[in-house]
Amino acid sequence: MSTIKAYIEENKDRFLEELFGLIRIPSISSEEAHKEDMVKAANYWKEMMLQAGAGKAEVMKTDGNPVVYGEKIIDEKLPTVLIYGHYDVMPVDPLDLWTSPPFEPEIRDGHIFARGADDDKGQAFMHAKAFEYLVKTDQLPVNVKFMIEGEEEIGSPSLGKWAAEHKDMLAADIILVSDTGMIDEDTPSITTGLRGLTYVEVEVTGPNKDLHSGLFGGAVANPINILTKMIASLHDKKNRITIPGFYKDVEKVHKKERKLLNKAPFSKKKYKEALDIKRLHGEKGYTTIERTGIRPSLDVNGIWGGYTGEGAKTVIPSKAYAKISMRLVPHQDHVKIGKLFKKHFKKIAPKSVDVKVKVLHGGQGYVCPIDIPAYKAAEKAYEETYGKKPIPVRSGGSIPIISTFEEVLGIKSVLMGFGLESDAIHSPNENYPLKQFFNGIETITYFYKYFGELSNKEE
Repeated sequence: MSTIKAYIEENKDRFLEELFGLIRIPSISSEEAHKEDMVKAANYWKEMMLQAGAGKAEVMKTDGNPVVYGEKIIDEKLPTVLIYGHYDVMPVDPLDLWTSPPFEPEIRDGHIFARGADDDKGQAFMHAKAFEYLVKTDQLPVNVKFMIEGEEEIGSPSLGKWAAEHKDMLAADIILVSDTGMIDEDTPSITTGLRGLTYVEVEVTGPNKDLHSGLFGGAVANPINILTKMIASLHDKKNRITIPGFYKDVEKVHKKERKLLNKAPFSKKKYKEALDIKRLHGEKGYTTIERTGIRPSLDVNGIWGGYTGEGAKTVIPSKAYAKISMRLVPHQDHVKIGKLFKKHFKKIAPKSVDVKVKVLHGGQGYVCPIDIPAYKAAEKAYEETYGKKPIPVRSGGSIPIISTFEEVLGIKSVLMGFGLESDAIHSPNENYPLKQFFNGIETITYFYKYFGELSNKEE
C-alpha cells in the first residue's frame, strides 16, 4: 500500500484540476436559480465515478435534486462499503467578503479557496481518488458503492424516501462518510457523535402594512422590537434554553466520559484568537468541548424586516422574520423539539402581534460504536498516515441523514473527516489545506486495506 504516496505525487495536478472542475459548478441547493447546476454537478460526479473504475454509475431522480449512484462489485461474498457524500453547497453571501471568486478555485498559502473546497466537494472527492488508485492497481479488497446527493445543505428532504425505495441496491456493511473534521492537522480524530437538528423560520406580523414611525411610533407594536425581545427570552442568565421540556430527554453524560472528552487538545487562547473574540460564551457549568459536543444549543441564523437599504426610511415594518436552529443531542427527538418550540414561541408572543412558526427541516443525533470493524479500520488508517492514534470526539455539527440511514437502511456510519476548524465552511473564504486533501486520499486507501482484513477476522 505504500505506493499510494507515489500515486498521489504522480497525479496530484490532475486530481486538483478534476476537483476544480466540480467546484466551478455553483451547485447551491437552497437557490432555485441553480437547479440546472445541480444536474450538471450530478453528471460530473457520474463521469468521475466511471473514470475512477466504477462498474456502473447513474444519475437517479428523486423528489428533489438527483442522487448519483455508482458501484464496483468484485465479489458478492466480500464486505461492501457504501460511500456517502454531497455535491450541493451553501450560498456564498456576503460576496464582498470573499478574497477571490467563490466558484473560481484558487490555491493560496497551501490551501484551496472556494465554496465547497472542504464541504463537501473536496472531502467527497478524496473517496473517488482513493477508489481510483485501488481499482487501477488491482488492490480493492471489498465491494464499493457510492451515493452522492444534492440536498444535504437543506436537510436532505428527498434522500430518506429515495434510500427506502432503493434499500436492496444500497445494501452494505458500513457507510463511510467524510463530511466532518479533525481536531487539528497534527491531531487526527474520528467523529463518534453528531448533534441532531431542528431548523425553524418564524414570522411576526403587526400592522397590515408598513407605517410611518413618526405618526404611529409608540402607538403600534413594532414586529422587529417584539421579535428581538422574544428571541432574547429564549435563554436565561445561565445561557440555558427556556423552552419548557427542552431538556427532558437530554442524555446525562457521566463524569468519567466528560473527563475523557476534555482530554482532547484544546487551547482557549488559540480558539479565541482564531475567532478574534475576547471571551467565550455558553451554558454555565460546561467546557467549550462539552458545549459543542454533549449539550444542545439554540441560535438565530438570520433576522430581517423593515428597511435595510442605503440611507434612512423611517418605518414601522409590517413583518419581521428570523431563522433559528436548535442543535440536539442523542435522545432528543427533532420533531418533538419542533413542536415544543412552536408552542412556546406562540405562547410568549404579546397579543399585539400574530406569530407563525414553520419547521423547515431537521434530523436526529447519531452515535457510532467504537468496537466495530469499520471504526477499528479507520483508527488504524489514521494511525498509519499521521503516526498517532486518532481521538474519538463528538461533533457539534449535524448531518441529519446519517441517523436516517441507520433507521431506513439499518447500517452504521463511520465519519472519517479531514476538515479543520480554520476551513471556514459555510462562510466567505471557505478553504481546504492541500495537505489534508492528499492525506485524506492516503488514509481512505488504508481504511479499505484494514477493513478488509478486520472483516475477514470477524468471520
